[in-house]
Amino acid sequence: MNASTATPESQKLQRSERQAQVVKGLQAHLPSHALLWHSEDTTPYECDGLTAYRQRPLVVALPETEAQVQAVLRTCHRLGVPVVARGAGTGLSGGALPHALGVTLSLAKFNQIIRVDTVSRTATVQCGVRNLAISEAAAPFGLYYAPDPSSQIACTIGGNVAENSGGVHCLKYGLTLHNIVKVKGFTMEGLAVTLGSDALDTPGLDLLGVVIGSEGMLAVTTEVTVKLVPKPQLARCIMASFDDMRKAGDAVASVIAAGIIPAGLEMMDKPMTAAVEDYVHAGYDLNAEAILLCESDGTPEEVEEEIGRMSDVLRACGATAIAVSRDEAERLRFWSGRKNAFPASGRISPDYMCMDSTIPRKRLADLLLAIAEMEKKYGLRCANVFHAGDGNLHPLILFDANDADQLHRCELFGAEILETSVAMGGTVTGEHGVGIEKLNSMCVQFSAAENEQMFGLKRAFDPQGLLNPGKVIPTLQRCAEYGKMLVRGGQLKHPDLPRF
Repeated sequence: MNASTATPESQKLQRSERQAQVVKGLQAHLPSHALLWHSEDTTPYECDGLTAYRQRPLVVALPETEAQVQAVLRTCHRLGVPVVARGAGTGLSGGALPHALGVTLSLAKFNQIIRVDTVSRTATVQCGVRNLAISEAAAPFGLYYAPDPSSQIACTIGGNVAENSGGVHCLKYGLTLHNIVKVKGFTMEGLAVTLGSDALDTPGLDLLGVVIGSEGMLAVTTEVTVKLVPKPQLARCIMASFDDMRKAGDAVASVIAAGIIPAGLEMMDKPMTAAVEDYVHAGYDLNAEAILLCESDGTPEEVEEEIGRMSDVLRACGATAIAVSRDEAERLRFWSGRKNAFPASGRISPDYMCMDSTIPRKRLADLLLAIAEMEKKYGLRCANVFHAGDGNLHPLILFDANDADQLHRCELFGAEILETSVAMGGTVTGEHGVGIEKLNSMCVQFSAAENEQMFGLKRAFDPQGLLNPGKVIPTLQRCAEYGKMLVRGGQLKHPDLPRF
């Protein structure tokens, strides 16, 4: 009996039998408290930060040692059971969505900072260490870890490696990829691997660059060595208001064109500004159509000179008001709104779906104006916040997941944002990953041959396709079905883009 003809009762029986088999296999390697399979215990793992899609895993494994991780993977490989690695579950693209007949491998207990090396300016940590905890451990030595996603208080470094996360300071200091020295972990077969090295270079292929951003599809990360940078002597932030979205977008391009690389360059539109101001009272201008946050760090002399240059550029681009932080407390207050954009959105809507496209900086205003038209088309609100310096947008579509029609319109809204981004010369994701959320949009950006090349890379690491299956890379059949759906629904706005 195949899945298409199986009755609900037979499917339930099949799941129960499979679950018993997996539990028995893993009980030989894990203590009882590290293995969950009853529904009330596995429900907390049914989704990540993308809560619109949920699925209870067959079993949740919570290993405490690398030997246990290796044993779990070897057992699942032998049984042909899918494995989805999970950190803090803060991902926003469904990358940690469980497999219905698979094991969710929680690495939350791998939370130890192994060492901080002040000579090499590196820290070696387990994968479950929180992003912010690395900087806290390095602070006594005048060092910190630069990538700072807004979820840094909770997200783990293993998840950052999986998604190649960025943050508000990624423009100057780079993404996770640029701040990692070495990654250790295991393949699906339980083979221990070390990618990268403590040296400046490593012989052979650059597999470190391959695994960072691979969304848990190639290997399970257990240990990471990160670069640390000296804390700047001073940091100051400009808060600039604009009465027109295009002026704000042009100001971003003008700052970079002037040869200035700010430590941070972020933008929020009026709806997002209102949401965060009501939440954290950061002192934002509620009359502005857009707000720019531009940060400079370095020596006091460097900061003073750069703040002056940026202020001149912003005024020339039509800024209606400019405020410069006078002390560290005020700088942190300026940033508090940007850092709390997502929770602030959660206060004004039952649910939100956060997009993650990246476009050329000069097209920022074009996409924001296009999104405003999409709001009317789909009858849903959208608040926008983004890493303006590198063109990475985070439109938050507000909806109610309890309303199936709203969820459907939200999905179409998001897909059109991503399709339009590609048409403007951008990409469907910047730092949140593809997961399940952007699978269809991958059909828009990449041809069947290009997707097959990505599958080829996955097969080199995971021949059976058991690590995080059904994510990131769409199948040819899926792309064909998605193309037909768009044509039938009249949703194909850029017919020259999809290569179904």
